[in-house]
Formats: sequence, C-alpha cells, structure tokens
Amino acid sequence: MSDPRLVIEILSQVLASTNRILTRFKPVESVSFFLDTEEGLEKLDAICMQLITIGESLKNLDKVAGLEFLNRYPQIDWKSAKGMRDIISHHYFDLDAEAVFDVCRVNLPDLIPVLEQMLAEVRSAGRN
Repeated sequence: MSDPRLVIEILSQVLASTNRILTRFKPVESVSFFLDTEEGLEKLDAICMQLITIGESLKNLDKVAGLEFLNRYPQIDWKSAKGMRDIISHHYFDLDAEAVFDVCRVNLPDLIPVLEQMLAEVRSAGRN
C-alpha cells in the first residue's frame, strides 16, 4: 500500500457516498417509486450519481492500494460494485431501476460494516 492516508481518504469517501445513498433511499418502497414519480426519478438520478462515485473510487483504490487490497474482503463483490459504475455511466438510458433498487436494499447495507473494518485496519496499520 503506497499511501495509507490516500487509502483512508478514498475509503472515507466511499463510506460517505454509501451512507448518502441509504439516506436518499429511505423513502423508496418499491421500484415503481423510482419510475412513476418525479421525486422518484430525482432520487434515482441522485443515487446513480453516488453509485458512479463509489465505483470510480473503488477503481482508484485498486491503483493506490493494489489489486490485492480489496481481495482481502471477499464478503463484498467488488467487481460488480466497480462494474455498476460502468453500466450506469455508459448505458444510462438502458438503466435497470430494479437492479439499482436491489443494490440499495440488499448490497449497500452490507458494505458499511466492511468499509468501517477496512478503515479501522488501515488506520491501525498506519500507527504501527
């Protein structure tokens, strides 16, 4: 790991984006909310922007910390998390709102404790 401070900064940004998505997702009870209301479309847009940010940050983390860093946390499907960024960025008009809904409902809550663990471990290693 070349620069632990940069790794901490990237992980902190990913954690902040994840929390931001979950806050925005709270009123979303179904996929139809995303598609049937102007408020839902705005939420979908905002959430997608944060998912792009997360994916891009994870790609940057690979460059800074090395590809093996994320592999130490196999409970998260990092390849799919990074790939979500590509799908949203390059195929936005074909976006599957149900996939975004499922990621927010199922995957993102599991990401938070892993990010917190990663941050704690990097901070601890920096003190040694």
